[in-house]
Amino acid sequence: MLRLAARALPPVLLAAAVTASAATQASAASREHERLAQVSQPLVQVNAALQAGEADKALALLSSLPPSGVSLAEAANLECRVRLTLEQWNAAVTECQQAVRLDGQNSGYHLWLGRALGEKAGRASFLTAYTLAKRVRAEFEESVRLDPRSAEALFDLGEFYLQAPGYVGGGLEKAQSVAVQLDKVDPARAHQLRGRIAEQQKDYDTAEREFKQAIAAGAHPASQWISLAGFYRRRQRLTEMESTVRSAAAAAERDKRSSLALYDGASLLTETNRDPELAVKMLDDYLASSAKTEEAPAFVAHIRLARLKEQLGDATAANREQTAALALAHEYKPAQDLSHQETRH
Repeated sequence: MLRLAARALPPVLLAAAVTASAATQASAASREHERLAQVSQPLVQVNAALQAGEADKALALLSSLPPSGVSLAEAANLECRVRLTLEQWNAAVTECQQAVRLDGQNSGYHLWLGRALGEKAGRASFLTAYTLAKRVRAEFEESVRLDPRSAEALFDLGEFYLQAPGYVGGGLEKAQSVAVQLDKVDPARAHQLRGRIAEQQKDYDTAEREFKQAIAAGAHPASQWISLAGFYRRRQRLTEMESTVRSAAAAAERDKRSSLALYDGASLLTETNRDPELAVKMLDDYLASSAKTEEAPAFVAHIRLARLKEQLGDATAANREQTAALALAHEYKPAQDLSHQETRH
């Protein structure tokens, strides 16, 4: 996901980490900054570190918060999100649960708890995943109830309904109902969700048309280009996927708020062993951007770059990227593991 890496879990349920559209990402970041500024300046600094991928700094700031004058619920929510970027699922759930306990009327806290539970469920046994999946659904539904115009909450709920089996509350009709709600909030995402629904029904022509309509409807279409590229990847239309990733990169170049598409596009290229040089460029451009996001943690981007550069035969550059990742997030286990591999070599 991480990127809060948009990915499906095993068929039993849906992982809650889903991709924000570039437009929603930009507007949500702005709203988040304004909201936190009203809470306390220290929490603004924590959020800035989180978005920049500076997990160690964010945790240090959280541990040094003053005993009063800050929102404990917001602090818990922010720590949950830092732990999610570090792939520390149990710790993330604990912190998000604390945020909801302290302020159960906050839609965003329920959304992030649902996402954390979804990530935990993806690594659980079948019976545990079954129980957690029902909790994911409940948290997403509560998030939407508290804020019916939250595009992020609606899209996560729609994806859950789409992917989850009926015995944990999923269903295509429910997903279609959410798409209708999204029409009034974020038309691009409504088309994106309908594309996913059509794809689930094996109506691939309609799915492709919906993904293309999402591009036309999006004010910042780079992430919608990535959604179309993801569709091509799932259909094994890899030449079209690669071309669409290039379109996403071009759109992100024109719209600096769409840097997330660079990270996602590089991921698609890497997963399919296509054009590693372009993947490296896209990740480099993402890391150079001033619009990095917790949805694509900078330290994860560095680790992906390390693997790509090693693949391209540049061991020195690979080691430099691994060092950069550990400097941002020394608790991130994949960075630690890569460091141990380098030591053994």
